[in-house]
Amino acid sequence: MKKALLVFLFVFSQTVFSASKITETEKLATTCKVWGFLKYYHPEVAKGQLNWDSQLLEKLPLIEKAQTKEEFSLILENWIDDLGPVNEIAPIVTPKEVKLFDKNFDLSWFNDKSFSKKLSKKLKFIEENRFQSNEEFGPSFDGFKNLKNYFNLDYTNKNSKLLMLYAYWNVVEYYYPYKYKMDQKWDKTLTEVLPSVVESKTPEDFYKVLRKAAAKLNDTHVEFHIYPSSATAKKSYYYFPATGKVIDGKLVITEILGDSLAEADNIKIGTVITKINDKSIKEIIEEKRDIVSASNDAAFLDKVLRTILVSESEKVNVEFLNDGKYETKSMTWFNYHDSHRNEYKKGAQIKKDKFKLLDNNIGYVNMGVIKPKNVPDMIDALKSTKAIVFDMRNYPNGTFGEIANFLNSEEKEFCIYTYPYPNYPGKYTWEEGRKVGFENKDNYKGKVVVLLNEDSISQSEWTAMCFQTAGNTTIIGSQTAGADGNVFEFDFSGYHTNFSGIGVYYPDGRETQRIGIVPDIEIKPTIKGIQEGKDEVLERALLFIENGK
Repeated sequence: MKKALLVFLFVFSQTVFSASKITETEKLATTCKVWGFLKYYHPEVAKGQLNWDSQLLEKLPLIEKAQTKEEFSLILENWIDDLGPVNEIAPIVTPKEVKLFDKNFDLSWFNDKSFSKKLSKKLKFIEENRFQSNEEFGPSFDGFKNLKNYFNLDYTNKNSKLLMLYAYWNVVEYYYPYKYKMDQKWDKTLTEVLPSVVESKTPEDFYKVLRKAAAKLNDTHVEFHIYPSSATAKKSYYYFPATGKVIDGKLVITEILGDSLAEADNIKIGTVITKINDKSIKEIIEEKRDIVSASNDAAFLDKVLRTILVSESEKVNVEFLNDGKYETKSMTWFNYHDSHRNEYKKGAQIKKDKFKLLDNNIGYVNMGVIKPKNVPDMIDALKSTKAIVFDMRNYPNGTFGEIANFLNSEEKEFCIYTYPYPNYPGKYTWEEGRKVGFENKDNYKGKVVVLLNEDSISQSEWTAMCFQTAGNTTIIGSQTAGADGNVFEFDFSGYHTNFSGIGVYYPDGRETQRIGIVPDIEIKPTIKGIQEGKDEVLERALLFIENGK
C-alpha cells in the first residue's frame, strides 16, 4: 500500500511540475501579445510618454530566465504594476452614432493557460478602463507613425529581432481590417515564425521569415521590399526579356520588354514556357506559395511571375513548347535595364489611345491611359454611342468621378468603409462611404461594359464599383485582385512593407476583399487566342453588346 502511494505521489508531483513548465515559444508569443495590448490599451503606455520598445528589451532577459508559468506570469504582473495605477472609468459606453464592426476583435487569449488568474484579471481591468483617444483615425494615427523608427536594430541580437517582429505582428493584429479573412489565424502565424526569427543569423534570414509572415495576410496589396545594403549590393539579378501570364500551368508570353534580346532567342507574343532550370512552371509556383501574399489565386499567379522571371545567375535553361515539341535553350538573361530596354528606348513606347470609336458605334476607353483632363473630350466624342467599353485591366488615373457623373442620372452611394476604432483597438466602425452622380437628365443612355481581370486592383476595383451604380453596367472578364481601399506603408530596419488599410464593402455590406469584383460574364484569355493576337475579353464584350448575351 505504501509503495502504491509513493508511486502515486511521484507521478502526481511530476504531472504538476510538468504542467507548470513553459516553452520559449509560448513565453515569446504571449509576451508579444501582452506588449502589444499594453501599447494600445494601457493609459500610460498609449499616451506615448514611455519608451515602450526599451521596456520590452529590458524585460526580455528576465522572461528568458523564467522556467515556469508562475514565474513568467509574475514578471508580467510586476511589469504592469510598475506602469502605475489604472483609474477605473468603466463602464465606457460606445456612442450611439458609432456602429461597430467586431469580426477582427479577439482578446480571448486573456484566459491563456500560461497566465495566472491574477494576470488575467489585470489585463481584463485594463481593457475595461482602456486609454481613450481624442484623435481621429488617419495616416498620422499614433498606431502607425510610431512604427517609423525601426532603422538601427542589430540583427545579431535576438531581442532586437523580436522587437521588430512584435511591432509588425501587433499592428496587423489591431489595425489590419481584413484579419478575419486570413486563411490562417494570425496567432498561429506568430508561433510558427518565432523559432525561425530566434534562429536567424543574417538580415537575409530574418527578411525571409518576415516575408513568410506577411504572405499570411492573404492580401494582394502586400509587398515586401528589402532596402539596398552592403550585403544585397553584392548580389546581381538577371531578367527574362518578356513577361506573360500563367495559363493551364504554362507561362505564356504576352508582352516583350527587351525587343532585341527577345528576338535573338525567337521569343514572341504567344511563346510558351514549360520549365525553367529543369523545374516545371507548376513546381516553381508551388515553391513560391509561402512568400507571395495574394488575396486569391488569380492575383497570386499574376504576382508570382515577378519571382519566376528573375534569376541570380545570368545563364538560365528554359524549356519552350512550340507546335507540340519541347525545346530547351541555354539563355543568357541580362540586367534590368537591358532586359527592359523597351521602357528606355526613345520612341519605343507605342502610343495608346485614351479613347476611340470602334465599329458599330461602340466607344472604347482605356482607363489606364485616360486622365481627368481628357474626360470632357471623351464624353463629347462618345456620348451618342450605343455602348461604351471601359477597359480597366490596368490602374486608372483618378477619372472615376467625372465619368460616373456622366453615367448616372442621380446621386448614388457605391461603397462603405470600416475604419479602426482608436478607442477600442481591434474593433472597427462602419463609416459613410462615397457617392457619385447628381440629378442629370443628360446622363449616358447606352450600355456600359467594364473589362476586368487579375491586373485590376484597388482603384480599379473601387472604380468598377463606382461604375456599377449606373444600373446598365455589365462586368466582363475574370476575378480581380481582391484588394480594395488605400494602403498603409511601414518602414523597418532594412525593409519596407504594406497592407490594405481600410475595409471596403458594397453599400449592402457585401465583401470585396479576396473576392474582388465578380464578373457578370466570365472570360479568360487562352493560349491559342494570345498566339493568334486576339483580345478574347474585348471580343466577348463586343459580342454581348450586339446580342445581349
